[in-house]
Amino acid sequence: MRSCNISIHMIQIIPSSGDNTRVVSATETVSSDDYEKILVPAIEEKLKTNKKIRFLYHLGSDFSGYTARAVWDDAKLGVKYSGIFEKIAVVTDVTWVIDAVAICRLFVAWPVNICENGKRSESRAWVVHGKDAYRQHT
Repeated sequence: MRSCNISIHMIQIIPSSGDNTRVVSATETVSSDDYEKILVPAIEEKLKTNKKIRFLYHLGSDFSGYTARAVWDDAKLGVKYSGIFEKIAVVTDVTWVIDAVAICRLFVAWPVNICENGKRSESRAWVVHGKDAYRQHT
């Protein structure tokens, strides 16, 4: 009997209309494997043709959290790629994520906007086209 290793990833790359834009959506529990095999390569792919990227990170209604190693990978990603972001939007209804992003954005040099899942299209417009048409968390 053969063993079959199937890897299911909780981060999905969403097509975007901006050349320098990367849109991702996370569901359920995000793991280190999601960062290593999906998110980091997606960022590096954009950096091949862009010096700066715009990034939208959507945490869907079925998002349940991160593994401990994924939290560490997120921190490493933020340090490694700190100079490449033009702007970031985080779209979520998860209170602890909203609070964490609100604190982290105090320490970065690029604009970071946070909005609810119901305002996802407005957030995407801000990231892709620069339109600031939604209410952000303060």
